[in-house]
Amino acid sequence: MATVGSSCCDGDFDQNDETTTRVVESCLPLPLPDEVLDDIVPKAKDFALLHGAGMRYKNNYDPDTLQLAPFFLLPSAFPRREFDRVVKLQPIINILMHRIAHDYQFLKDALEKTIKVDDFTRRLWNIYTTVREEGEAQELSLGLVRSDVMLTKCRAGCCELCQTPPYVTVHQVEVNTIASGFGHMGPISGSINRYVLGELRKPELLGHLPENDALAGLCGGMIAAWEAYDCPKAVILFVVEDVTYNICDQRFHEFEIRRKRPDILVIRRNLTQISQRGHLTPDKRLIIDGDEIAVVYFRAGYEPGQYHSEAEWEARLTVERSRAIKSPSIHYHLAGTKKVQQEIARPGVLNRFLSESEAELVSQLFTGLYTLDMGPEGDQAIQMALKNPERYVLKPQREGGGNNIYGDEIKTVLERIRDSQEREAYILMDRIRPPIQENYLIRAHEPVKLAQVVSELGIFGTVLGTAKDIQFSKFAGHMLRTKLSSVNEGGVAAGLGALDSVFLFD
Repeated sequence: MATVGSSCCDGDFDQNDETTTRVVESCLPLPLPDEVLDDIVPKAKDFALLHGAGMRYKNNYDPDTLQLAPFFLLPSAFPRREFDRVVKLQPIINILMHRIAHDYQFLKDALEKTIKVDDFTRRLWNIYTTVREEGEAQELSLGLVRSDVMLTKCRAGCCELCQTPPYVTVHQVEVNTIASGFGHMGPISGSINRYVLGELRKPELLGHLPENDALAGLCGGMIAAWEAYDCPKAVILFVVEDVTYNICDQRFHEFEIRRKRPDILVIRRNLTQISQRGHLTPDKRLIIDGDEIAVVYFRAGYEPGQYHSEAEWEARLTVERSRAIKSPSIHYHLAGTKKVQQEIARPGVLNRFLSESEAELVSQLFTGLYTLDMGPEGDQAIQMALKNPERYVLKPQREGGGNNIYGDEIKTVLERIRDSQEREAYILMDRIRPPIQENYLIRAHEPVKLAQVVSELGIFGTVLGTAKDIQFSKFAGHMLRTKLSSVNEGGVAAGLGALDSVFLFD
């Protein structure tokens, strides 16, 4: 099977066994008295709204109106050892993704079956090969990367990390290379929780919340790319959705760039507008509404629904053909696909891109990942999933939340596609069972409730370079999303999770 040799949780460990799910204590004794909640919740809501923790309504959309982004009242406990470990690993993961993105043969081998059955990935691949055959106008790529991990309790004695307190370790959920959001929402979540702890007269707990400069880190990456383009009059382009619901997170990136560099202008356009108002000069400078574009930051373009017609695909090709520095470039986008994630989990593959010691450290993050390609290996994976669907997640080549398949639905899908090449558009992954905590969920227009929850930590990184030379690779902050333990997916923008922050414990 296509698993990582050093993975802690392999197929022999019954992750569905509820005895393996450890309950982690909250930073404060719960429940809080009703009179305390009555006092603190309205204050926390006001603090959140007045500091940019807002989203536009998906129902009854009004561009002049914001609602409160869902958040948790208290920070969630997370072991300091594991937090420090993934922070230190992020620059290596940046380099890994950068090198994968610039390895044409590896991408071709990894995706050659997927692009035959997944039209969206095929169209991205066609743009990549078109630009590659023409000759890239811009060799620099900017990676704004987010590695998402979850805590899990492994089989007793399976690895050194699990044999010492806190008896849990992190496993990687995925690496995002496009629209890696919440650079603003991550830090503001920590600010909300700091305010709450202060109002609860617990200042001694504030030192457990790590500093978070994600917004500054990500915007610093864009500014560095703008400087590398070396045209003072050029602007940064944000490629956005037709309607942006997660508006605060996006706008605060613009505000931070303006705060740091008042001389840099940011413009926002969707793919349709780019197709109508953008063009390339003979020397492949990208011009939109008269502005030369130095850096393109994609906050859209990662799902089929954002390409309404051939015009949007032509716009994406125009951007990729240009001299602008892209985040992500088309090959970076492809490097972030689920199929590539599964392929790099094969034993020994990481050594193609990293030193032996680096590969060993990164491989410890991986859980089991399995191919569904036609053949004995894929057949075996399907049999495993049909026998114990609750132990796995079925993943298509999609980003943005709400796409993964769980539980009995896995059986329904696999029974339908098991004899078809359509199955090669998916991968199978061990389901991670994180420890459960209790926390208060705060949502607009709903009463506050104490709930059992699980968390997913995202670690940001920035990397800038060419195929041959990496100028920098940095850790760039973090974010924490938390969801009800009964919910499968956890995307905040998709309405499935809520903002949270890290409370470190030893």
